[in-house]
Amino acid sequence: MKCDEIKSYLAGYLDDELNSEFRKIVEEHLQTCTECAVELEEMKKIRKVLRKMSTPKMPDAFWQTYWEKIYNKIERGIGWIIFSIGAIILLAFGAYHLIADFFIDPSISILVRIAVCAIIIGLIILIVSIVRERFFALRHERYKEVER
Repeated sequence: MKCDEIKSYLAGYLDDELNSEFRKIVEEHLQTCTECAVELEEMKKIRKVLRKMSTPKMPDAFWQTYWEKIYNKIERGIGWIIFSIGAIILLAFGAYHLIADFFIDPSISILVRIAVCAIIIGLIILIVSIVRERFFALRHERYKEVER
C-alpha cells in the first residue's frame, strides 16, 4: 500500500478499530516508512494532549439564565404572532368600515377622498418601511453582545 492509503488507516490503527489483516499491513508499512511512523507519533502526541483537556464546568446559575433567555425568546415570539394577528384583524375591520362609510358616501368630495386615500397609502408604506428597517437592524446588530 502507498503512504496516502496507510495514512487514512492510522486513526483506526490508534483506536484499535482495524481488523487483524489491515493492522498487520499498517504495522509492516510503519517498519519501513519513517514518514508514516512520524505521523503516527504526532497523532499519539495529539491524542495525549486531547485526553488531558477538559471542558469547563459551567455553574448552575449560567444554565438557569440560559434557559430563561430561551423561554423569553419563545414567549416573545408567540406574543408577537398573536399581537400581529389581532392587529391585522383590527386593521381589516377598520379598512372595511372606512371604505363602507367614507368612500361610498356621495356627500364627500372626490378631492377629499383622494387626499385621504393618499394619506392612508403613504402611512402604510411608511409603517411597513420602518418595521422592515427595524427587523433588519435587529437581525444584523453587530454589537448586541456588548454590555452598555
